[in-house]
Amino acid sequence: MEEEAKKPVCLIILGMAGAGKTSFTRRLAGKVINGSRPYLINLDPACREVPYPANIDIRDTVDYKEVMKQYGLGPNGGIVTALNLFSTKFGQVVELIEKAGKKHKYCVIDTPGQIEVFTWSASGTIVTETLASSCPTVVVYVMDTVRSVSPVTFMSNMLYACSILYKTRLPFIVVMNKVSFYCGCYIMQTLCI
Repeated sequence: MEEEAKKPVCLIILGMAGAGKTSFTRRLAGKVINGSRPYLINLDPACREVPYPANIDIRDTVDYKEVMKQYGLGPNGGIVTALNLFSTKFGQVVELIEKAGKKHKYCVIDTPGQIEVFTWSASGTIVTETLASSCPTVVVYVMDTVRSVSPVTFMSNMLYACSILYKTRLPFIVVMNKVSFYCGCYIMQTLCI
């Protein structure tokens, strides 16, 4: 029982491209939560820079551009293949996460910009299920509030979130991102009318 308590809660950050997953992860990286900073993992092999101090970075293991060149793939195919290669050793990553539980109460996993390549790929399923079988795991669905002003876009996001919830069957949190910007714009529009 004491061993279980040392495992960090894993937060898998998901959301549409441009929703602000990496920015949200960066904000979490700067927070002390329950006495410790989170353990950070970047699973986006195609990002140029990671704006937070990643403890584990897929780019240290898999060269995304080399994968594209070697297998003759486009950007999304390169991301999926890089994730596939990385997921074959994900058991080792889980061991590192479990060891990190002695110092970190939370582990934040930033996923690729294209949500489909993680959510609906075999490697995304391997990562999610391996984490969930070892550590308490929560899916955090980041939603861009500014883009969700339209009812159609809002419902599209909610349906996508529901499909992920149904697929993973894990605890699920929807985070409304960029709210302060949206509220500021709404107030400015109201004042101008």
